[in-house]
Amino acid sequence: MKKVATAFLLLVIAILLVFAYRYVDFRKKNAVSDAAFIRSDSLQTLSFKVGGKLVWLAKQEGERFTKGELLAKLDSKDLQTALKKAKEELASIEQKIGALLIKKERVAKELAIKKELAKLQKQKSKSMILAMEYQLASKRAKFDQLRRDLARTKRLYKKCLVQKEQLEKIQTNFTALKEEIAAFAKKIEAARSDLLKAKEQISLMEAKMLLLKELQKEIASLQGKKGALQAVIEDLKHKISYCTLYAPCDGVVAKRYVNLNAVLKKGLPIYSVVDPNDLHVEVLLSEKKLQGVKVGNSVHISVDAYPDRAYHGKVESILPASAATFSLVPRDIASGEFTKLAQRFIVRITIDNPTPDLRVGMGAGVVIKR
Repeated sequence: MKKVATAFLLLVIAILLVFAYRYVDFRKKNAVSDAAFIRSDSLQTLSFKVGGKLVWLAKQEGERFTKGELLAKLDSKDLQTALKKAKEELASIEQKIGALLIKKERVAKELAIKKELAKLQKQKSKSMILAMEYQLASKRAKFDQLRRDLARTKRLYKKCLVQKEQLEKIQTNFTALKEEIAAFAKKIEAARSDLLKAKEQISLMEAKMLLLKELQKEIASLQGKKGALQAVIEDLKHKISYCTLYAPCDGVVAKRYVNLNAVLKKGLPIYSVVDPNDLHVEVLLSEKKLQGVKVGNSVHISVDAYPDRAYHGKVESILPASAATFSLVPRDIASGEFTKLAQRFIVRITIDNPTPDLRVGMGAGVVIKR
């Protein structure tokens, strides 16, 4: 009886040793961790870039959608009204600018023509004055000669040395030349008056040129208002476009945060969505288990929700810093008194055979072959 008990005890010890060896060998060849979770890069929260009243919601939690599908809509009536008013103001300003440009062009042409005509008249009057002054000087010289001739002839006539007809002829020529000189003097005065008027006309046209500058200032002011209105219109168009929320990808609604007819603020979450086809495993692996773990190593994955299923994958990446490195409250080790803890590193693992019922956040366990 003692021999049987001894044999049984030895058998049990042998079995335990075999299991212990296998366990140690398994742990040596594989990095094992239960601190793993299903994650997704496509998990994102959707929100509106403007505030307003929510008037339409397309999806409930758990419902699927396709990329570009309309998911929610805000009331944009006030924005549409403001846009219409801004467009009407813009049209009015553009009409005023157009009318002022036409007026400016017309005034500029009229002033240019009148100024050119005044310049021509000025040149013409100057030429006439010079010509007539030259002729007048010649006639005055002739007049002086006739006056001397008339005085000499009168003296000779008194002495009966010349005929009366000769005296009368000189007298007639003298009177005619005197009248002609007087007429030329009037013409010169008229030409000088025309010259003065031409100069005044040129000065007037130059003064009126200031009107063009005023018109240009008014046009520039309206163009500034036009630019500001165009910016307002573009901003309103953007805000109106922000009143509609479209799906950024194919996926499923993970959570809905608001209800219909709620008044929302800018940036308030509406949906959290996820692409069920974009899944991977993140595992927090102790630094003591990192030895031999490299990118490309094969991984056996077990999901807590489906213990009878086996998933397979590969190590995609190992983050270069520990999870504690990014803690908001770092440990105080300035005093030198601290308890040394094994640090954990995030290892990202791809899933080679995912199933549609995997959910983001599910717990998992991994066995990474070293």
